[in-house]
Amino acid sequence: MAGIITGFTAFNSAAYRVQLALHGKKIAEADPKSPMVFIVGHWRSGTTYLHELMSVDEAFTSPTTMQCFGPCEFLLMGDFVSRWMNFIMPDKRPMDNMKVGWSKPQEDEFALVAMGVPSPYYRMAFPDHDFDGTEYLDMEGISPEEQQQWRETLDLFIRMVTLQRDKPVILKSPTHTGRIGFLSEMYPDARFIHIARNPLEIFASTERLWQTMDEVQSLQHPKNPKYRQYIFECFDKMYGAYFRDVDKFDAAHLYETRYEDIVADPVGEIEKMYGALSLGDFEKVRPQLEAATAESRSFVRNKHEMEDELAAEIYRRWKPYFDRYGYAADGTLLEESPKAE
Repeated sequence: MAGIITGFTAFNSAAYRVQLALHGKKIAEADPKSPMVFIVGHWRSGTTYLHELMSVDEAFTSPTTMQCFGPCEFLLMGDFVSRWMNFIMPDKRPMDNMKVGWSKPQEDEFALVAMGVPSPYYRMAFPDHDFDGTEYLDMEGISPEEQQQWRETLDLFIRMVTLQRDKPVILKSPTHTGRIGFLSEMYPDARFIHIARNPLEIFASTERLWQTMDEVQSLQHPKNPKYRQYIFECFDKMYGAYFRDVDKFDAAHLYETRYEDIVADPVGEIEKMYGALSLGDFEKVRPQLEAATAESRSFVRNKHEMEDELAAEIYRRWKPYFDRYGYAADGTLLEESPKAE
């Protein structure tokens, strides 16, 4: 893994300079289109599912796996890789059963990491080390210079995506959850969609996520990765910032939903999002969404079990989340959720 990363790093550094030399002026002139959409929510809450559904709308564009994993060269060779290099891409994600591919919508945090800004994803390389980069979950405790570097890197990536497809961008990343106030300052016209899910399911699935990612991505064999401590620490940072800022948004800029509501009626729930956030004529995208959701009904979801003591601790520590989104202590849905209507 270290050898592969070293080789790609050298290639990326050279390719990035060529990409800027050939396209730098056009990138600088590319104007991100409105309304930009940010899909946020904790890992394993259904952000990927919602991102893939919304990406069927041809009025928008979403960063692809090629763009997010190869931000330094996708303007040079993205089309070639997407067409001819599918044999190096696994059929499904290692942590679940979702299909992957170079042209599939992807999480932009990977692009930011590849472009050199700090990220909580640093822990994937050395899971036994301290939790480096978690301060970027809420953008607290970092210098103005570091904040500015982060802003410029995200904006550069969005401009590169815009240059390739001149449409409003739908971005999805759990790491943006605590950054909504920060992002709304950067893009005042942006729309935000937050997706919640059974918190007990989120915790168990996130623990599996980090275990799986460490098996295939880390530079060491983890001996004491402290998964549960890391999940709790990340949640505190993400939702400390999210709950601080969320009620400052008006209903025209932020929509809160639940994974269970989307699974029950994906077309109807996304139609509500379009109406609340003024995302365009929903009837134009309804046929594509109906086709996409018909295909997704065959998707097999992982099942998790949890000891009672851990479930009780999650409820105690995450109770504001349970209450806000209408979950009982055992993770089941209450009849009504005032924040997920």
